[in-house]
Amino acid sequence: MIEIDPRIHDRYSIELKVSFVTRKKLRMNDFSLAMWFFLPGSLDINRATYPKDMFYQDVKSNIRLITPVFLLREIAEGPAVPLASIREAFTRMASNPTRTLVSDYEYQIKMFTAIVKSALRDELAHIKQNRIGSDTEALCEGFITNAGKICEEYVRLRPIINAPTVPDGVMRMYLCGDEFLCDITCRHILELIEWLRVRELDELAGKAVALYRRIGKHMARMGYPTIREGDRPHNRIFIHRFSTLKKYIESDLYLRAPKRRDGVVVEQLYLSIAAGIAMLFATVVSFAFQRKFGSLTLPLFIALIVSYMLKDRIKELMRYYFAHRVGSKYFDNKAKIIHKETELGWLKEGVDFIEPEKVPSDVMALRDSSHLTEVESGIVAAEKVILYRKSVHIDGEKLRENSEYSFSGINDIIRLNVTNFIKKMDDPTIHLRALGDDGAIQTVECDRDYYLNLVLQYRYDDTTELKRFRIDLSRDGIRSIEEVGASER
Repeated sequence: MIEIDPRIHDRYSIELKVSFVTRKKLRMNDFSLAMWFFLPGSLDINRATYPKDMFYQDVKSNIRLITPVFLLREIAEGPAVPLASIREAFTRMASNPTRTLVSDYEYQIKMFTAIVKSALRDELAHIKQNRIGSDTEALCEGFITNAGKICEEYVRLRPIINAPTVPDGVMRMYLCGDEFLCDITCRHILELIEWLRVRELDELAGKAVALYRRIGKHMARMGYPTIREGDRPHNRIFIHRFSTLKKYIESDLYLRAPKRRDGVVVEQLYLSIAAGIAMLFATVVSFAFQRKFGSLTLPLFIALIVSYMLKDRIKELMRYYFAHRVGSKYFDNKAKIIHKETELGWLKEGVDFIEPEKVPSDVMALRDSSHLTEVESGIVAAEKVILYRKSVHIDGEKLRENSEYSFSGINDIIRLNVTNFIKKMDDPTIHLRALGDDGAIQTVECDRDYYLNLVLQYRYDDTTELKRFRIDLSRDGIRSIEEVGASER
């Protein structure tokens, strides 16, 4: 199946986390994703002002394995794969620190901390979404207890590798994992404290504060940096350090996908045919006039000039025709999805402007639903439509055989920068005048926003789903993203 999670990444970027989840009983898994961007005509976005190359400059795609899912209590209790695997890797490496064992030791540190990070995020989200009030205390107690126990269990691993056989560089790998684990746990605890205080659950908030203080003391003992109020230079370095740590921890989850143009062989074949047809025309004209008027005559000379002029035009027309055929059947780019030298599958991507009348009826029907104003339905035809499509193929067997962890699929994290969309927008605020109740003329500051509609159409197995999101933009950037419709068939 396909799961999509949209969010605002920063002021000018939209992020779509697309999860391609494979079926365990199916080896070859194929997915298709189409993104239909409906842009207001006033933004002047079209083929001439916004070519394909510019779109691909605005889009950044990171492909990574879906982090294996474990509950916090499963990790904390010990027998689950993450803690058992990391303990075993530490013990084997400390006894014989060969390159292979050190590599596995480092891999287990990265996987353990990445799994804990995902488990903290998922369980905190579950606490916030819980609708059974009587369970709130137990859920929060469990979160605090298990988060603290996981941090303690990781600290207990240090004596295993604090041995004369272990080089300093190998110990630093452990310390990187410890620092990241402490930092990410504290961030989630702070979020929980804030949530509990809003609901006046002060006793639970106090327990969360105690855990935060306990982890903070450990970080101080180990010399790990923390945020300092009013110290911007230090905090700047801290943010850079955490960002680097995050990239290091999650590096083994990211996949390589070097891109190359799709349909190159077919394109060159079509272009050769175009050149051949043009040359055939010029040759036929030349032979015909030579036979009728003879060689070295003025009519033949004129016919040769005209035929070569037309030959070039015919060649260009045929090139355009064949290029259109190739573009409609093939994608712009193709990439192999590779993890640890194992090819897990491939993906293709393509983008183009589409005329509104060529948009599928189900997509257009979803776009036309739930307008902000009644008059909006009359201006949909004036919108410019960009279609960004992706096709993904995953070998489920290779995916599952690639590690002792059970990877359920891959995430394609697509980030779109909208800077080019907002260049021709009006000022973000305008001033309007109105007559107040007291008869005085008032000046009111109002926001000037534009709405970009995004319809996602995705297919897997025999299922097709559609979702529509309304993106609120202004000259100052992105204000909000909201889901306004969905359908399935």
